[in-house]
Amino acid sequence: MNNSTKATKLSDVKREWHLVDVEEKILGRVSSDIAKILMGKSKPYYVSNLDCGDYIVVVNASKVKVTGKKEYLKKYSHHSGYPGGYTEESLGALRKRNPSEIIRHAVLGMLPQNKLRDRMMTRLFVFEGMDHSYKDKFKNG
Repeated sequence: MNNSTKATKLSDVKREWHLVDVEEKILGRVSSDIAKILMGKSKPYYVSNLDCGDYIVVVNASKVKVTGKKEYLKKYSHHSGYPGGYTEESLGALRKRNPSEIIRHAVLGMLPQNKLRDRMMTRLFVFEGMDHSYKDKFKNG
């Protein structure tokens, strides 16, 4: 009897599609769940050196909740690399301009900072409302 563990190969990875509705859900809690699915940590054959995760479609990104005073105290900053190129934006302003970027930024921060992170993020699809273009991937639409 052979009791050795079989190593996971990329050909063994089976990807599924998940639909996540974030309406009235807390941003941090739902984005950590999304990050776990993108990494593939819920699968029995998970290994950290392979991209084992699934596809995720997030809907109602504009209706995600935050607690406390984060709506106007939380800041998203960016620097263009040029002198005077520093910009800062509050969560409320970003919600008006591009609500899907709130979810994308939160999930990006919860993924491991390695070469697989960009590949994992390509499987995350975020939509502001209920309408999305991946209805054919789910059995009940």
